[in-house]
Amino acid sequence: MDNVIPAPVHVGIIMDGNGRWARKRGLVRTQGHLEGLNAAKRITKAASDLGVKYLTLYAFSTENWKRTEEEVNFIMGLVKQYLRSEMDFSRRNKIRVRHAGDFSGLPEEIQKEISDTIADTAGFDGMQVILAINYGGRDEIVRAIKKASADDKSQGITEDIIASYLDNPDVPDPDLIIRSAGEYRTSNFLLWEGAYSELYISDKLWPDWEKEDLQQAINDYQKRDRRYGGVK
Repeated sequence: MDNVIPAPVHVGIIMDGNGRWARKRGLVRTQGHLEGLNAAKRITKAASDLGVKYLTLYAFSTENWKRTEEEVNFIMGLVKQYLRSEMDFSRRNKIRVRHAGDFSGLPEEIQKEISDTIADTAGFDGMQVILAINYGGRDEIVRAIKKASADDKSQGITEDIIASYLDNPDVPDPDLIIRSAGEYRTSNFLLWEGAYSELYISDKLWPDWEKEDLQQAINDYQKRDRRYGGVK
């Protein structure tokens, strides 16, 4: 097709539906999160195989602290498990791991796991995986403005100044944001960076996602006509 656009450089994923996946099977919610972790591993490998350069996974939002202590602790344990179990994969594929979100608001042991992984993979030149943990788009913008103000740059503030203080200012804006489980909202994910991202909504629950689902989302994206508010 003449109008096919290149594959997305940066893909963001709102990994939704773990709880519903478990409920449909008569399982506890934590089992759904465990299966969601396995899906995250599959899709990370798939994204690397498909040539995606940046992959942002929405793992835990600033609002998720409202869940039960048991569920929050289980999710934090899964974060630790993901970081450790994927280290060999990261080394083999030269994947660099990064973080987005309010780092200081995380438990100390999780901070250490993330810091160690970031340090261990900092020199890798393959796909970059950004883990959005304790992340909220509004919170990120507020933190960026506070940092700019602390550096005395709040006077005459511009979009470029705010962008330079976001969590990962060198990462290009996401071309494609995917949401599983059929919900039509962005849930405070990459509000600044995703202003002109293409959205892809799948009814499939996150634990059921396979490489073919990511490929389908990318194929759909490549049929879009991206105008960024202008006219071609």
